[in-house]
Amino acid sequence: MIELHHLTKRYGATVAVDGLSFKVEPGHVTGFLGPNGAGKSTTMRLILGLDAPTSGQALVNGRRYASLREPMREVGALLDAGAVHGGRSAYNHLLCLARTNGIGPKRVFEVLDQVGLASVARKRVSGFSLGMKQRLGIAAALLGDPGILMFDEPVNGLDPDGVRWIRDLMRSLAAEGRTILLSSHLMSEMALTAERIIIVGRGRLIAEATVAELTARYPSLEDAYMALTADSVQYGAAR
Repeated sequence: MIELHHLTKRYGATVAVDGLSFKVEPGHVTGFLGPNGAGKSTTMRLILGLDAPTSGQALVNGRRYASLREPMREVGALLDAGAVHGGRSAYNHLLCLARTNGIGPKRVFEVLDQVGLASVARKRVSGFSLGMKQRLGIAAALLGDPGILMFDEPVNGLDPDGVRWIRDLMRSLAAEGRTILLSSHLMSEMALTAERIIIVGRGRLIAEATVAELTARYPSLEDAYMALTADSVQYGAAR
């Protein structure tokens, strides 16, 4: 489970996350929505210990991420598919990550096969398309077989087959009882993938509901999103 308790992050005079509290529970895909500048990416970074909160706390399985002994075994994340050393092969990139968390090379081959990159495992990442880098990032998230998975715009660069593949993957992971947090701007894809929705604006919680609840009140998830975020505008540099 992911739990946020009055989470706040300020960058000087800019409030990127403002007293945010919510839970992401296991067993379903939770969509994380908000306009540009709403604080989504900052929130995900705070959960993963990449930024320190100004106040409040973000917990994974009841603990701060920084306190986890082998974090990849509990939380897997894809935030930026381009954050890979281009001179390394896909296999070596994952092997380096695996060694930091006590994960053996067999698992590296398993996840490469799972994401469809087994045939290019020894090729340098610099030659990968954006879609291939997305798949490699997903492989890294899956490496520790974690119970919590976080994805920020995971379908960027994927062709229609790849989009369907990641949609089915996230649904199957949730069906196994894992906790899935998915951030995306694609309303049509979110409507097909997520069961629960968290909407933020200006760093604050706007709505927390199931897709079914939102589409019962509005003609579509997109209509619900547009109505609920009408007063939220882009601000600062946070996402």
